[in-house]
Amino acid sequence: MKANQLRVKGVRVRAVGAPMKRPLATATGSIKVAPLLLVDLQTDGGIVGRSYLFGINALHLPPMAKLVEAMGEMIKGDALAPFELERKLRAKHTLLGVHNMVLFAISAIDMAAWDALGQALGQPLARLLGGVPRPVRAYNSKGLGIMSLKALVREAVELAGEGFSALKLRLGRPEARDDIEALRAVRKAIGTKVALMVDFNQGLSVNEALRRGRMIDDEGGVVWIEEPVRADDFAGNARIARELTTPIQLGENFMGPEQMAQALAAQACDFVMPDAQRIGGVTGWMRAAALAQAAGLEMSSHLFPEVSCHLLAVTPTCHWLEYVDWADAVLAEPLELRDGQVLIPERPGIGMRWNEKAVRRFAL
Repeated sequence: MKANQLRVKGVRVRAVGAPMKRPLATATGSIKVAPLLLVDLQTDGGIVGRSYLFGINALHLPPMAKLVEAMGEMIKGDALAPFELERKLRAKHTLLGVHNMVLFAISAIDMAAWDALGQALGQPLARLLGGVPRPVRAYNSKGLGIMSLKALVREAVELAGEGFSALKLRLGRPEARDDIEALRAVRKAIGTKVALMVDFNQGLSVNEALRRGRMIDDEGGVVWIEEPVRADDFAGNARIARELTTPIQLGENFMGPEQMAQALAAQACDFVMPDAQRIGGVTGWMRAAALAQAAGLEMSSHLFPEVSCHLLAVTPTCHWLEYVDWADAVLAEPLELRDGQVLIPERPGIGMRWNEKAVRRFAL
């Protein structure tokens, strides 16, 4: 069956708790197991498109699953045309609001639809979008959470030893001096050749963010300060961005390209890093990439490295890919890394297949 004849047959969802090799503690909580919702978009030609959502907490997965299943019913029998599917699902949820879990579900279907279309056409997603699969520069974001200095230093050395040219450190301890002590310890452990980003996970007030931000400015050499305050406080973030020397990074919580446009209009940040689940999947990402290009801002990714590597390959202001291995436990073929870069697979579509034995083992 030709790609232009394929229609959506149904959507299947499965919840898993993927074990994390390195539990991660942040200013807003600790994660030891990655709660993932695996999504299979089935077509009448036998091709199955795949994507997954990150639930943060396993209790979030059931409502997310119900939304994805409901949307699967809405598009059953429709042509495998991602833009048309996205347009229909947005229209169906206008009154409910295309934000939060509703947008997550739309993103899951969108990514799976693009994956299926790439498979049908025999092209990896990056090539399907008009780009070329290539190595994408990545920073290691698998660890460096809130922990003791001794453990932090040990983990920093281990993570840098994996060949990455950049790491991300989580900050947001009760006392500012402890954050700066952690920053200094990690910098001393990894040296100056490895770039370092820091992330407060929205843990500070505006005044405290300015205070700690100035301390980080004094240390020098930090690539960015990520989400120092509430992510949707664009006025507060704009003030911080104006007053600090270190660039401010926002984006993982942009709910669709519309909210990213609002943040850019408010000059709330110096860099952007959309999240495939929150920005609207592949379709939402492409619209966000155009906004970043128009604003002249470098654009990185948040989580979901399997699809994000393809998307960054066609992003005009491509900056950094955030690398985590949280889905590896249920993937048949995890991403390949070389010299701190993610290699985009040449397999058709996104290039993901589930390790069905592992899916059964980690089922929730």
